[in-house]
Amino acid sequence: MYEKLYEAWRKERETVEIQALPKDFYARLADYMKKMREESRMIDKKTLRARLMEREFKNAKKLVKKLHQLRSEKILNDTQEGKAISKDRLTKEEEKVYAGIAPSAESYQALLKEVTRGRSPHVKPEKKTKKRIVVRFVQEIPAIVGSDMKTYGPFKPEDIATLPIENAKALIKQEAAEEVEAKS
Repeated sequence: MYEKLYEAWRKERETVEIQALPKDFYARLADYMKKMREESRMIDKKTLRARLMEREFKNAKKLVKKLHQLRSEKILNDTQEGKAISKDRLTKEEEKVYAGIAPSAESYQALLKEVTRGRSPHVKPEKKTKKRIVVRFVQEIPAIVGSDMKTYGPFKPEDIATLPIENAKALIKQEAAEEVEAKS
């Protein structure tokens, strides 16, 4: 994995455009870093192997940071310039980040365009989407990690909770919970 990381960093550094990475690149990289940490804990620190592993880990950590910085800068620059970034060049995680910043950049570009045309700018308010749902549990559920990376639960029948929409819908589909309708 170190070779793939180095190659990705080298290509990213040498080109202006963002380079394509496998969708699961960061997940595989995280596994690699985790395995290195675990392996280094299990070997004698005084051995040559331990010193080499420590050096590899430090180098990998630097490369991860540099690669992330290069890619972040390219994504932000392209977004600010109004350039579309092909999703096939982004990892799953980067796609989510890009999806969050692209609409804001488009709004900012529209504002700039209006001002330079001599028109009074009108900023459209963002449509608020329902991000959470109130549910009532109909069966016992252990603690879960929500799509917002927060821990929820554990829950017992008749407990009520407000959960991220993705998690709530999954629990409703599994018939473990029911949506609570708010009355006004």
